[in-house]
Amino acid sequence: MLNISAGPAHNWEVDFRNTSTISINNQPFAWDIVQIGEGRYHVLHNEQSYTAELVDADYTTKVFVLKINGQRIELQAKDRFDQLLERMGLSNATATKINELKAPMPGLIVDIRVQPGQTVQKGDPLLVLEAMKMENILKAPTDGIIDSIKVVLRANVTKGQVLVQFT
Repeated sequence: MLNISAGPAHNWEVDFRNTSTISINNQPFAWDIVQIGEGRYHVLHNEQSYTAELVDADYTTKVFVLKINGQRIELQAKDRFDQLLERMGLSNATATKINELKAPMPGLIVDIRVQPGQTVQKGDPLLVLEAMKMENILKAPTDGIIDSIKVVLRANVTKGQVLVQFT
């Protein structure tokens, strides 16, 4: 059982313990879903057709961004353990302050998009790392202020190397 919310006005209780049926807010949910591409689906529900695309999935925070018929929707999922922690007032107990961005793989820094003292929000682009002939945009893992940038343009970096520090 999951609670899914799309902002304070939209909350749904989704029960899919029985894989043959799904219920939403204790009502059966009949649908037909077909994958039409990587992260893209065609859904039929109540004789209506929908195109759904998974834009982003953060499994740590259980936040998912979808596009349904071109409309962007951000969802927050909470399982029974999240709900229990919330009821006990411990929902933020596992939250840790992230104070640095490390290289996810070895590569070459081809662009630096921030500077010390700059305020960033989670998801803002910080650096571009070229690895295996592909450019990877490294984004802010949290809201914060750039304390220092530990690399220079065209620097070769190793996996796990600290690239940016936050205050």
